[in-house]
Amino acid sequence: MDIRRIAINNVTEIIEISIFQTDYKGQVAKRINEKMPLATVKGFRKGAVPKDLVEKQYGRGIKQEEVKKVVDLALERFIQTERLNLLGTPLAVEKEIFNWDLEELTFQFEIGLAPNFELDLDAPTNVVKYIVTADDKMIDGQITRIQKQFGTPVSQEIVAENSDVKGTFSNQEKGIDNQITITLDIFKEKATAQKFIGKKVGDVVTVNTKGLFEDDHQLMDFLKVNHDDVHNLEVDVDFTIESINETKPAELNQELFDKLFGEGNVASLSELKSKIKEDAEAQFAEQAEQKLMDDVINALIENTKFDLPDAFLKKWLQTVGEKKLSPAEAEAEYAKSEKGLRFQMIEGRALAQSDIKINFEDLKSFTTRSIRQQMAQFGQANPTPEEVEGIVARVLSNQEEVKRLSQEVMKDKVFELIKQKANPTTKEVTYDQFVAAMYGE
Repeated sequence: MDIRRIAINNVTEIIEISIFQTDYKGQVAKRINEKMPLATVKGFRKGAVPKDLVEKQYGRGIKQEEVKKVVDLALERFIQTERLNLLGTPLAVEKEIFNWDLEELTFQFEIGLAPNFELDLDAPTNVVKYIVTADDKMIDGQITRIQKQFGTPVSQEIVAENSDVKGTFSNQEKGIDNQITITLDIFKEKATAQKFIGKKVGDVVTVNTKGLFEDDHQLMDFLKVNHDDVHNLEVDVDFTIESINETKPAELNQELFDKLFGEGNVASLSELKSKIKEDAEAQFAEQAEQKLMDDVINALIENTKFDLPDAFLKKWLQTVGEKKLSPAEAEAEYAKSEKGLRFQMIEGRALAQSDIKINFEDLKSFTTRSIRQQMAQFGQANPTPEEVEGIVARVLSNQEEVKRLSQEVMKDKVFELIKQKANPTTKEVTYDQFVAAMYGE
């Protein structure tokens, strides 16, 4: 047997395996001998078929099976011995005609190699860490929404300036179909609001998306339009009116405060504003952290140049999965996954270059946070420490879960290192300014 590597480029190679009769002949003969008592050939009793006829009928198939076993095992061992760090799995190089009668049989496999590159985590970046504040305008607007949410709806026959109008925005061509309750002050132009005045349930009001709102991004909220489309969208949409109400705002009193935050936790308007500010800024902090993560990742990808076996991976994507992909589908799939793959390479290199370790306390702390978050999602916002500790103990008694969680903790630590090395500039902004920065506008 002879095995060699043939370089196509620095991240793509061919492994060529040549095998000879001595590599498989003995096993083929053994298989044929085992087949003889079971072989059936017309004109002969079962078990009495001459060996040359058994070889003629079954020999080629047995030979191909045994050769495949020898080649597959040789390929696996060669990859291990050479310590090849592969992306994807080897792809057999198909030949139009393959002569199984040759003394020497040669097989080729294309492989994609993980790139070797330098990672400089200290390279300068322009990453910004945003501190998003809730300004008075946002807080007052939230209070108004709370008063309406807990207010008393009074049905109306026709739309007036202060009406809450429930209906559905629709445009079949653009796939717009969103049910929502609106007020007429959302529109940029008063002329648009006037189209609704005097309308009844069942009436349809047609408006154009261009300049419909003060900020085009509001199309995402009210019409569920993708961000990529909001700035260039200029189509007519129908709003079908389904109900009309005037809401009598709820009074800002202790009863409302207790409904919102629990008995006695908020006792005045100033405390309400402080609580709204606190909750909003906690939510903004999560969004800002996600943006920081995305920006750090993008900066690292931009600053760290290396080749990937693009052509190989696109071919490989066509072969994996239950559904085989066309070249065009594989191209599109690779375009979606390339960025993630590049960061995966960077993340692995960062881990290799660092001395990051995790201990049991790291694992327990991470698991505790995860359990509390999951319980909050299911309505258990304030579980007792004993409840949480019991669940954590059960989770950490499962070795598979410990392995999975350890990987998550390691990823968190790697990202904290990457984020620290990025040395982001801190900038305080309002939520509107943050949204503009998030979309690069």
